[in-house]
Amino acid sequence: MCGLTGTERVPANTVGWACEVYSMLHSFRAYLILISVLVLALPGCAGAPVQEMSNARQAIKAAREAGAGKVVPETLNEAQTLLERAEINLQKRAYRDARRYAIAARGKAGEALGAVQLSDADGAG
Repeated sequence: MCGLTGTERVPANTVGWACEVYSMLHSFRAYLILISVLVLALPGCAGAPVQEMSNARQAIKAAREAGAGKVVPETLNEAQTLLERAEINLQKRAYRDARRYAIAARGKAGEALGAVQLSDADGAG
């Protein structure tokens, strides 16, 4: 089997240099698969969730300025708590958890802002 070991299958009519070429292509294919897996795994190892943290802070600020503290204070407090958890995880370099909490904080702040806007629409109509 051309010096190959394991489960590789070489066509029966493969001899000499063709066997070496086949072996190199097989190794190259394994190398490409390894590189592909590493490239796909890199986003999971990305750095600090700077953009997500900024988005959450801006959303909370917008909700607060719109009056969420008066209309839905509990929802605004939940958003703030989620952001604080994100900041704690950011300091611990637990970036995945920090990102998750920051995204949740932004969502909760959006919920609070939506409640304020709904309240304003009800009051105007």
